[in-house]
This record gives sequence, C-alpha cells and structure tokens, in this order.
Amino acid sequence: MASSLLGSDNIATRPIEKPRITSGALRLPRRTQWRAFTIFLITSDIIMLVLAFQAAYFVRFELNLQIFNLWVVPSLTFYRIFMVCLIPVWLAIFAIKGLYNRAYLLGGTEEYSRLFNGSTIGAFVVIIASFVSTELYLARAWLFLSWAFSFLFIGFGRFVLRRLVYYLRGYGYFLSPAVILGANDEGLLLAEQLLQWKTSGFDIKGFIDKKIKPGTIVWRNLRCLGDLNQIDEVLNTFEIEELILASSAISSRDKMVEIFKRYGVNSKVNVRLSSGLYEIVTTGLTVNQFAYVPLVGVNPVRLTGMDKALKMALDYLITIPGIIAISPLLLLIAIIIRLDSEGPIIHRRRVVGVNGVKFDAFKFRTMHVNGDAILASRPDLQEELATNHKLKDDPRITRVGKYLRKFSLDELPQLFNVLRGEMSLVGPRMITEQEMQKYDKWDLNLLTVRPGMTGLWQVSGRSNISYEERVRLDMYYIRNWAIWLDLQLLMQTIPAVIRSIGAY
Repeated sequence: MASSLLGSDNIATRPIEKPRITSGALRLPRRTQWRAFTIFLITSDIIMLVLAFQAAYFVRFELNLQIFNLWVVPSLTFYRIFMVCLIPVWLAIFAIKGLYNRAYLLGGTEEYSRLFNGSTIGAFVVIIASFVSTELYLARAWLFLSWAFSFLFIGFGRFVLRRLVYYLRGYGYFLSPAVILGANDEGLLLAEQLLQWKTSGFDIKGFIDKKIKPGTIVWRNLRCLGDLNQIDEVLNTFEIEELILASSAISSRDKMVEIFKRYGVNSKVNVRLSSGLYEIVTTGLTVNQFAYVPLVGVNPVRLTGMDKALKMALDYLITIPGIIAISPLLLLIAIIIRLDSEGPIIHRRRVVGVNGVKFDAFKFRTMHVNGDAILASRPDLQEELATNHKLKDDPRITRVGKYLRKFSLDELPQLFNVLRGEMSLVGPRMITEQEMQKYDKWDLNLLTVRPGMTGLWQVSGRSNISYEERVRLDMYYIRNWAIWLDLQLLMQTIPAVIRSIGAY
C-alpha cells in the first residue's frame, strides 16, 4: 500500500541505518521528559496560585489602601481554608482548558490565552458559588485581585519553565523527531522554517520522497531517508512522532486520503498537513457553505472582528496617554534638531501600508538635507545601501541624529501615524515600494497588517540581522499574531532599545 501513496515508481532502496545522534532522548526517554515537565508545571501553578491568593489578601486587607472599605474585618482562617479549597478547582479548570496537554504547551501566546480564559472561568465559578451560598461572603476586591495576580503569577512561572525548556532543546531534550514527506520546494521551505526556529520542538530527521535516491543530501545536512516503500521503516528506525506532509508534493486527493487512513489514526505519530499555500497566504482562511458545498475563502486582511478591535484598543490606550506624557520630550528634541542643523524637523518617508495604500511615516530628521550629494561622493556606500537599505557608518547622519537613532527616539513621531490608523505599535517593518521586491512571494502577506513601530525585528537585533532574516521575522509575526504576542514584544522592546544593539 505504501508504494501507492504518492506514486507507483519503484526506486532502488538500501537498508536504513540508524543515525548517530547526541540527543536528550538517549539520556532520558522522551515520555519521562514530558512527565517530569508536567509535574514541574503543576507544582509551579500551585505555588503561584498560593502566592497570588496571598498577595491579593495582603493588598486588600493589610495595606490599608483608602480605595477599599477598611471597616471590613477579615477572617484569616476562613480565607486560608477557602484558598486551599480553591486551588484544586482552578487546577481542574486549567486541565479542562488544555493547560497540561502537551499539544497546547510551550506555545507562548496561545498558552497565555488559555491561561487567561482559565483564570477568568475560575473567578466566575467563585462568583456563582457566592450567589448560590449565602454563607460564602468574599471581598470583591480580593476576588478581582486574585484573578489578576493568578494570571500574572502563573504566566510568569510558565514563562520561566518555557525558557528552561527552550534552553534544554539546544541539548536534545523535549524534541519531537519529525520527517517531511515531500522534498519539493514546499517541503524545503517547511524544513527551513522549522529549523530556523530552534524553539519549535521539531527535530527534523530528513525527507521521504519517491523521486530521490535514499541517502542523497537534499538540503543542508538533511538527507532523503527512504522512498515510499520504506515509510514504516523510517518511522520505526527514527522513532518519528511527527509526519509532516507537504501537500503540493502529493499527486492526488486519493493518495492523501490513503496516508491519513494509514497513519492518521496511529497514536504514536501525529500527521500534519501543510496548506499548500504556506509561502503565499498568512491571512485567516474561512470556510462557508454555499448550496451545502464547503468553500474556503481568504481574508483580505490578517485581523478581523475581535482581534482587530483588541489590537486597535491596545494601540490607542497606550498611544494617547503616551503622547501626552512625552510631549515635553518631543518639544525638546524638536528644538535641538533645529539648533543642530538646517532643514525640517520632521522627515516624511513614503511607505506602503495595508492593502498597498501608501502614506507618509513621520520621523525626526536625523540626516543633513544634502544627504544625496554626500552619498553620491561615496560609491562604496551606495552598494551597501542598495543591499541592506541601511548604512552602519552613514556620513549623512547629523550629530544629534546619531543619538536619536541609537535610542530609537527618531521614531517617536510615528505615534501620530498610529493615531491616524496608518501604523500600529507592534507589527512588521514598514518598507518602501522599492523594497517590496525584496519580499518576493511574501509581499502579499506583508500588506495584510499595519506596519509597526516595533516588532520581532526590533527585539531580535534590528540592523544587525540580515534582510532575509527580517523578512522571515515579519512573516512569523503575521502568521502567529495574537494580542499576547503584541504585549510580549512591547515589554521586550524597552530593554532592546536601552541596549541599543543593532541601532544605526
């Protein structure tokens, strides 16, 4: 049967040799690794819940803050007993929400979202219980603080554990052996993306392909592990847990169904199918029925509905107070620029926004007005600029401009672009129309979200990373957007700006 999955070609095969690998699985079985992690995770959640409940009690009853009713005399014994009873209830809710399910762990923003929902449900359970039982009287402020602290504390605990797992993955622990079925362009692209992000948890062993002789190096150090007659042998030899199908490499729908019939019900192997539009579509796909026929549609923008509302709310809730707070700094920078060199205070850069709409992105001027003439006298720098769209030692930059760029102060006027709805606080890099060709097949994706003042490129080294890596980071952000990712990147931006790594 295996020989008919992708085609009927019979390729000369040779016995598959198990590779010599240095893996955490050789020192500690993978099942034991994940069991230990789950135990640590539950322990961390219990500790953080206790700290959250205690912190809520301390803030509500012991700080004597005037915003609370200070005449209330709490029973410490009652609250301690209630906390002990509440912990298993919240842990059960977390389990129902999949917070101890391996499939949903180490997912970053997805895990935070489930944690937020779980904590909210836990708080509602307490509210409902207080309505049902007249003897259960709780301070509303304590309950609200418990909800907030539990999300923050448990989220912090899981963040630390996740970082520990990411570190251990560099030594072969917590990895899932995977093989890609199909060594065509899409299969190679999948391998590149999965290997680029070392925290993905996939240990790509190689490819299965009917057109390539087993043992042939396909990409970097990855080989073709076998042909279609050897799928079972490959899965067993390499102890594969993830079978990734490059859908464009599958010649017919019937053969795809055969694969899922044979391996999709195997509890030891997860079969994952790429969309076939991986390199093109990062926007959401919708399925609607017309005359009882399910048809897939592509959203023209990445964010719709509640996601769009949440992102806009985050932008305005931070931008409006932010502009008011830093207005004296903006005025001071404007005065210094005017005194330092001739020319306008604000530089307008024509860039491309959502759906290809062009707009002027505002920045404090950091270059001399005769910058073109200065660059024309330096042919060596013209080539560097054409390649990277950045110059590490740019003679056009003014004295004040060097410091503004070092600490990203020149970008503060873009807050007004955010107010105008042209940009977002977090998003992909804004680019000019000329740069669009650098994105090649990814340009369609880039136009589905608003460019951001900061993003993955900002916290990952800025100008120190290659242009190809910037494109990859932008695509990762668009594909994996969540409100929690925006919050995470905003928090990471502050130390990144202070360190000034890659800022020029």
